[in-house]
Amino acid sequence: MSYKYRLSLFILIDTSIVCMAIFFSSFLVNASIEVFTFPIILMAGVLVTSHLLFSFRYHLYKKAWEYASISELAAICKTVFLSMIVLVITQQLVLGEVAFRLLAVTLLLMLFFIGGSRFAWRLFRDRVISQRVNKKRTLIIGAGSAGTMIARQLKHNRDCDMLPVAFIDDNVRKQQLDIMDIPVAGRVEDIEKTVSEYRIDNIIIAIPSLSKKQLNRIFQECSKTDADTKILPMIEDLVSGKVSVHEARDVQVEDLLGREPVELDLKQISEKLKHKTVLVTGAGGSIGSEIVRQVSRFEPKTIVLLGHGENSIYKIHMELQPLLKDSEIQLHAEIADIQDYKKMVTVMSEYQPDIIYHAAAHKHVPLMEQNPEEAIKNNLIGTKNVAMAAHQAGVQTFIMVSTDKAVNPTSVMGATKRLSEMVVQYMNQVSETTFAAVRFGNVLGSRGSVIPHFKRQIEQGGPITVTHPDMVRYFMTIPEASRLVIQAGALAKGGEIFVLDMGEPVKIVDLARNMIKLSGYQYEEIGIEFIGMRPGEKLYEELLNEAEVSQEQVYPKIYIGNTSSLYMDEINQLTEAYDKMNADQIREFVLELANRREKIIKITG
Repeated sequence: MSYKYRLSLFILIDTSIVCMAIFFSSFLVNASIEVFTFPIILMAGVLVTSHLLFSFRYHLYKKAWEYASISELAAICKTVFLSMIVLVITQQLVLGEVAFRLLAVTLLLMLFFIGGSRFAWRLFRDRVISQRVNKKRTLIIGAGSAGTMIARQLKHNRDCDMLPVAFIDDNVRKQQLDIMDIPVAGRVEDIEKTVSEYRIDNIIIAIPSLSKKQLNRIFQECSKTDADTKILPMIEDLVSGKVSVHEARDVQVEDLLGREPVELDLKQISEKLKHKTVLVTGAGGSIGSEIVRQVSRFEPKTIVLLGHGENSIYKIHMELQPLLKDSEIQLHAEIADIQDYKKMVTVMSEYQPDIIYHAAAHKHVPLMEQNPEEAIKNNLIGTKNVAMAAHQAGVQTFIMVSTDKAVNPTSVMGATKRLSEMVVQYMNQVSETTFAAVRFGNVLGSRGSVIPHFKRQIEQGGPITVTHPDMVRYFMTIPEASRLVIQAGALAKGGEIFVLDMGEPVKIVDLARNMIKLSGYQYEEIGIEFIGMRPGEKLYEELLNEAEVSQEQVYPKIYIGNTSSLYMDEINQLTEAYDKMNADQIREFVLELANRREKIIKITG
């Protein structure tokens, strides 16, 4: 309907209503059929004219009445009352008296019919048209500001295929109430019953402030139903118009795992990185490449991407080039093996880095059990090479990426990472360079993560293979792990092992069940098969052993652990003689050394 046609229709409707109101009022008040007298016709003309003028003044003919609310009702009241005031003044000046009873009845009739004509369309649209469309019945979790905003958008958007029919909210004061004519049907524990009672097709979780623990609780209740579960985008994005309710996304496994993110001290990090030369080893890997992305935001002078795999280094280099083309940051790629000490010295000498983030390592536990000499060469000797070259080049700060598998290690990979931590702490004692290590748990989405492995198994129709029903792990996202490494670099005073409080560990079998549900399947369709623990694996990962536990928190949820003695003589013996040992001898030597306990050193920085 064009604007001119719509305007003409509204003017015709309002003129008819005003005339009808005053003539009918005259009939009711005067109890006479002679309503077409001069005073009544004069009053009708004045009232129609004033009403149309005030209607234009308050934009009554520009409003979308299918979305009418309190503000639109207020505009109608202003228009009618001001029109009446004009009529009162006209009666007094022209007729010398004011017919208050007549005007009162006219006022009431105008309010009723003009308001009714507007709101009738919204009522018809909400109750009739929207019900005719085959929409998915939707349950909204959260009856707060975000939930009501979603409900309003769903009800008023013709193109949306979802119809809100109930709320779920834990607020006691909202129970049994109707919000926007939608009932609050119960609390979180009532989700399964509500889905059945209201024949729910979709569930939208509309509580942006949810912690991961709270979201997990809600999702576990939703997973008991067959309804499709989605989560609301950030409320700021909805309000700003960046996204709409249509963009409510599926719940992802990353939403349910890990811990609440730690906010960074951006000022401290900026002071550490701005206008500095930063070198990242393993820059093509999951953690290394994300460290590079994060570092690039703090305006370093130069970023050096160092890695052994040319494809991965090429990929991150090509990704960053267009992003940094308008900045003054210099980007360099170096294909180099950290096992090559001379090459490390050459690279350090050429670029003179201020900060090194050492993320290069072999990380796959079963593979390192089969190839222990490669774990020694890459994890231990490689770390020693980079650390020695950094010392020789006068690097300011060296941060090593470590793992929770270095705690009480049962695998060759974990043991070599523990010995690498010792190397880093020893170098801090003999060098002007500040050396430190950062230890955290499993990283979601990394190349060795269980998540993509489970996804592939689900895509193939299952079953998901889990090593043990009691296997538990800590989880964090790649961006957060990388931010932690960068924050540790800003906090490091020398010799620390930084440890992140990663919250509650997650049972792998529960993770598998969640992924089956998130993929749109029932547990019975995919299944879970227990295949037994692999060599070197532990049921429970730790972030600190009992001897290392310290209560010293240097930043929110970031701790410094105590460390045991540094066995550098034995480490040097291992790195010099490992190639003369067989796999079993290497495994026995490295595990014994990494788990040896003599005395505890408190790292105070």
